[in-house]
Amino acid sequence: MAETIALSKILRVYEKEKTDAQKAFNQSITLFEEVANQLYTLLKRKEDAESFYDSNVEKEVPIEKIREQMIYIERLNKQIINLQAEVNKARNVMNFKQMKLKDAHIEMKKFQSILKHREMSKKEKEKKDENLAMDEISIQQHIRS
Repeated sequence: MAETIALSKILRVYEKEKTDAQKAFNQSITLFEEVANQLYTLLKRKEDAESFYDSNVEKEVPIEKIREQMIYIERLNKQIINLQAEVNKARNVMNFKQMKLKDAHIEMKKFQSILKHREMSKKEKEKKDENLAMDEISIQQHIRS
């Protein structure tokens, strides 16, 4: 009995670890999505800037305006490179957290299985003891008769 209680306590610890891992994984997903959306926005701005640049090159626009547009596009490129590194870092963190969640889930399932097996063994033993007691009572009653 005490063994089952101890295993139940350990199971609760593993369940808490799994819950914590799930929260951490969800937070890492949120962070990844935020950074990826920022990257998408920057890529869209760069695409728009390049379209604007291409249309200005074909028109008679002052060279200074074209130069400003080129500088803007170069700045966007630098921001995109930095953000791509952040996206990769966020993806790696997310994958790591997912692996931790998977490991926590496996450990929790192992303990659930052990606990279930022990409880089934305990019930089988109790049933066997009960049957032995009933047999003993039957024998005693038969002897008395």
